[in-house]
Amino acid sequence: MTAIALTIAGSDSAGGAGLQADLRTFAALGVHGATAITALTAQNTLAVEGVHMVPPEFVLAQMRTIAKDLNVVAIKTGMLGTLGIVEAVVEGLKAFPGVPVVVDPVMVAQSGDPLLDDNAVDAVRTKLMPLAVVVTPNMPEAARLLGSAIARDEAEMTAQATRLRALGANAVLLKGGHATGPTSIDIFVDGDGTIRFEAPRTPTKHTHGTGCTLSAAIAAELAKGASLREAVAAAKAYVSAAIAAADQLDIGKGRGPVHHFHAWWAPS
Repeated sequence: MTAIALTIAGSDSAGGAGLQADLRTFAALGVHGATAITALTAQNTLAVEGVHMVPPEFVLAQMRTIAKDLNVVAIKTGMLGTLGIVEAVVEGLKAFPGVPVVVDPVMVAQSGDPLLDDNAVDAVRTKLMPLAVVVTPNMPEAARLLGSAIARDEAEMTAQATRLRALGANAVLLKGGHATGPTSIDIFVDGDGTIRFEAPRTPTKHTHGTGCTLSAAIAAELAKGASLREAVAAAKAYVSAAIAAADQLDIGKGRGPVHHFHAWWAPS
C-alpha cells in the first residue's frame, strides 16, 4: 500500500518552504503527499511581501474531503496563522483518528515576518500540542510557547523541551539551529528520556525551509512505519544532507532552499 502523508501548511510562492518543501520531502522519501492549504504567500528568497489566509471553514473542508478518500497514515502541521485556522485544524484532525501528528509550531519566517497571530499561540499550546506525537519548535518558538526567554545553553534547552512536553505533547524535538557554535544541537524528549542530536554547522546561507523539511521528513518516516525515535533520527540525517548540498543550487538572490533531492540530482 502506498504510504500517504498529509501536510496542513501555507504555500511558499518561491517554492523554498511551506507545503512545497513538504511535498518535495515526502517525494524524496518515497511517500505520497496530500495537502490542506492554510495560506497563500507572496514571497521570494528575500522577503515575504504578502499573506492571504484561507478561510478556516475551507481548511476544514480540505481535511474532511481528504479523509473521505485517502488512507492518510501521518500528518504534519506548519503555518496555521490565525486562531480560526488552528481551531479548524483541531476539529479536522478528528477525521483522522489514531494518525500520528507532527506539529511544527511555525510562528516567524526566517525573514522575520510574523506567521502566527498572537491570539493563536495559546490555542496551539493548549489545543493542538496535546494532539501531537511530536512538536518541533525552534528556540524562539519554544520560548514564545512557554512565555520564557530564549534558552542560552543546552541545559536550558533540555529544561524547556521538558516543560513543553508537560503541556501535553507525546514528545518534543527542540531545534538548536538558532544557537551559535561549530555544531548544531537538537534536544529530543519523550517518555523514555532525552536524546541529544549533534551535527556540524554547514557554512551556507541557504537554509530556507529547514524546519518545514525536518517536520515533513519525520512525518514521512512515520508514514513508512518507523518508530518515532527512528523517524526523528532519519529525518535529522536527511535534513543535514540537504543543508550540506544546498550550495549546489542557484535559486534567487537571498536565502535559498535546502537541496531536497541531493541524493538524485547531479551536482551543478
